[in-house]
Parts: sequence; structure tokens; C-alpha cells
Amino acid sequence: MIHGNLTGLKSSQLKALERIYRRRIPPEQVISGELARYLTERSYEIRRQIGVIIDRQGTVLYVIVGDDREIVIPDLSGFGLGRSGLRGLRCIHTHLRGEELSQDDLADLALLRLDMMVALSVGENGLPGRVHYAHLLPPGRQGKSVEVLRASSIYDLDLDLAAFLDSLEDELERKMAETVDLSDTREKAILVSVSQASRLETENSLDELAELARTADVVVIDRLTQRPRQLNPKYLMGEGKVKEVVIRALQQGASMLIFDQELTPVQVGSISAITDLKVIDRTQLILDIFARRAHTLDGKVQVELAQLKYLAPRLVGRGTAMSRLMGGIGGRGPGETKLEIDRRRIRDRIGRLEKQLENLSRGRLQRRQRRIRAEVPIVSIVGYTNAGKSTLLNAMTQSQVFTENLLFATLDTSTRRLRFPMEREVIITDTVGFIRQLPKSLMGAFKATLEELEDADLLLHVVDLSNPRFEEQIASVERILHDLELDRIPRLLVFNKVDQVDPEEVAPLCRRFDAVPLSALERGTFSALLDELQRRFWPEEDGTD
Repeated sequence: MIHGNLTGLKSSQLKALERIYRRRIPPEQVISGELARYLTERSYEIRRQIGVIIDRQGTVLYVIVGDDREIVIPDLSGFGLGRSGLRGLRCIHTHLRGEELSQDDLADLALLRLDMMVALSVGENGLPGRVHYAHLLPPGRQGKSVEVLRASSIYDLDLDLAAFLDSLEDELERKMAETVDLSDTREKAILVSVSQASRLETENSLDELAELARTADVVVIDRLTQRPRQLNPKYLMGEGKVKEVVIRALQQGASMLIFDQELTPVQVGSISAITDLKVIDRTQLILDIFARRAHTLDGKVQVELAQLKYLAPRLVGRGTAMSRLMGGIGGRGPGETKLEIDRRRIRDRIGRLEKQLENLSRGRLQRRQRRIRAEVPIVSIVGYTNAGKSTLLNAMTQSQVFTENLLFATLDTSTRRLRFPMEREVIITDTVGFIRQLPKSLMGAFKATLEELEDADLLLHVVDLSNPRFEEQIASVERILHDLELDRIPRLLVFNKVDQVDPEEVAPLCRRFDAVPLSALERGTFSALLDELQRRFWPEEDGTD
């Protein structure tokens, strides 16, 4: 298969190039002398670089025609990485001026995880000259990731390729096993933050991203931060830095990059074009968690709708001739590309889900109206994710709402009744936890929860007092409530997990924030909260004057 710019080539030259395709080279040779000479002669004739991609069996899979300075390697993502991280392919190409391997050559070697990158110098009369070649190194070799070598000619390239690759793969696999458990089939990720915020704020946000990854059952093997003066609109960071990150990820056996910042469709496309690693951002990670955690029809519909709305603008094709988005009547037919079909299906699905949500919303409205007519006070538990809201609901109402030490363990709204003396009761609603930097695009996934909050007589703001960043979490929740115009509803601050805090610190903190202390795991600590609820809802029955 011939790739590249074939413009200007004569039919005889094309036929000569086609003769290269599917040739076989002994597996122990980097390249045969016969093929090397054929490549340099054809390159000399057309004054362009010519390259070949060869597999471990010695079969030429691709012939690439470039210009006088470079070749462009085709998409090799169909050839998977082995356990060592190598792709099992080598690239051999000509250099018209006898130059050494370029930085682009070495970057392609590392990014594409090739067995070897080889440059054949085109000498006088098209005969092969010096050979420059490079291969990857296991991590830790004096900080180098690539070794560059040379030979005076192809005939002096004394290397048993098959034995060399066996040895290299063994060492690469051994080094990778020291970093990550190769028997663990879970996704392995490197976390990336590109931010102009303070170092402390960046690290705190990355800590939270790591918790989100753990919740999504992703193994975090490394984390990288960059604080540029200016954000790159195409790659978020510089192109060179992106390539460094990708190479580092491949060296460590990562299967995905997770960015702490929300990536634009252009940035996702640009970074994905550099590597076949999965590239996602914080929003996409949260959506994945939502999809795992939603169990009710309400929750599933809302999450799917949020996912589709996120995906729609990021659905891009590899070509530039995919701008016609008609679809529908007058636009269907054999001329419609797969990309256009996918976009139309997403739009149609979004429309159906929005109608379904409207019907579900009417049912929720009827249920809420019945509660309001019953004149039973409604308390909604809000707070940062993993603050212990569901655990508190279970302990107060002796119910069995799902709880786990993970972010967003609760997504579906749960409602229970809490009975007080004198035949009094309140309705308590557990809600999804909030999180910092929650994109506005995700607010639609909280529609059922937000509707419940609007009818609340009191918001019980539960805070994990044992978290070193509890003050930042309080501010994040308050900011979201303000953005949702829910700060008009009275709030009661509850400091949870006081059993994990120095007892001498609890009382001063409660006075400072006007909060009620308790441990959701110890029902004996609930008396202050229950007394405060009774005082707020039925002051005439409160024992104090």
C-alpha cells in the first residue's frame, strides 16, 4: 500500500514503487542490501524521501513517498502494542543529503513505539551510503529514552535483529513490570494538569482527580503538572510538551491520559492525532462515573443525555471534507458520510431523551406537590461528594441507601421519612455530591436533584471535617448553590466525621462556622442535630424559652 504525495510521479515510477510492496526480508536482518539499494536508487531518481514500514516477519506493509525533507507515517493504530510496549514495526526511509535522524524521526520512534527507526543516506548515483538508526531504551538509562547509532554502510550494519528485539523486549517488559502490575487489566492513566493557578490549588485539584480516577476503577501510575504563561489553544500545552507527556505515558505502560482541565473539541482532536492513547478530561471522567452509578430510570436518562451533549461537538472526522451536516429528508443517501450519520443519530437521540425527561419531570412534580400539600417539612442533604451524606441518611432513618468510600457513590435521589416525638415527621432527601470545577454542562445531569432542592424548607450542608481542605469544599458547595439560585433556602451546617478529628479542635470550629457536630457512624452524636431540626420546624414545642 503506497502512502504520501504521489503528485508528479510518472506511471513507470509508481510501478517501480509498487514493486517494493510486500517484499520479504529475513527476520534477522534490519533490511536487505538489495532492498536498501532499490530504495536509495528510486529516491535518487524522484528526488524525494521514500520509506517503508516492515513487520517482525520481514514483510513490507507500507511504502511511503514524502518530499525532499521528510515522510509522513500513516496511521498505525491498527497494530497494537505488545506487553513490552513495542508495536512490532520498524520504519526505514531515505535521506537525500546524508543527514542524521531528525528530532521528528526520534519523536515518531518514541510516540509510535516502533522497533527501530532507520535512515539510509542516498549517495552518489543513488547508491546507499551511511546508515543512522535508533531504538528505544528502557526507563532509567541515564535519563535517555532513545539510543542513536550509525554504520558506515548497510553492509556494515552487523546486527541480528530478531535476537536484539527479543533482548530489548525482555528488558522493557521487566522495567515496565517494576512500575505497574501487568496482570492488572484495569485502565492505567497518567493525570495531567495545565493550569495557571497556584501550585497548592493545582495539587489539590489533582488529588481530587486521582480520587475520581479511583472511583472509576482506573489505576493512576503518574501525574504531571505544567504552569505555562499562556495556554495553547490547540494542545492546551505546547506541542513539544504534549509529545513528552505521551512518550512518558507509553514508557510506563499507560493506556490513557486524563486532563484535569476541560478540553475543547479542537484540543481533544489535536492531542488524539499525536497518539492512539485514550485522551479524556475531568468532565468525561465524571460522566463515566455517573454512567456507572446511575440506577434509576431518571438517573440513566439524565446521564445519557449529558454524555451525548458532551460528545456531539467532539465528534470529528479525520478528513476536512466532512462539513455537510444535513441528514434527514433530502440529505440521506449514499453520499452521507459516517460522521454525518453519527451526528444525526446523536441529535435524534438527544431529542427523544429530552422528551422522556419532560414526562419523568411531570411525574416528579406530582409527587412533590403531594408532599407540599401534606405540609410535611422537606430537608435536603447537600454537600461535597464523599462527605458522608448517604451514611447520615441511613443512620437517621434506619434505611439502606448505598454508601461507599468513593466519589459520587450516590447519584440517584433517595427520599426517607424521619419521625420525631409528638407525631411529627420530616421528609429527608439525599442528593448527589457537589465537586469543585463542576462544569455547567453537567448541571443538566442533576435535574432531578435540583428540582428536589428547590422545594426544600432546609438544606442540611454536610461537611467532612476530617478533610484538610474542608473550608475549600464548603466554599465550593456555597458557590454552586449560589449559581443554582438555591442560596435563598435556609441552611444548617453539619460537621461530620468528628470522631476523626482532635476533640479539642471540634468545639472552636463549630463556634466559628456555626455548625452542628456529629459522626454519621455513631447515632449517639445526633442529639444536637435533632434538637436543632425540632427547634427550626416546631419552635412552639421547643423546651427552651
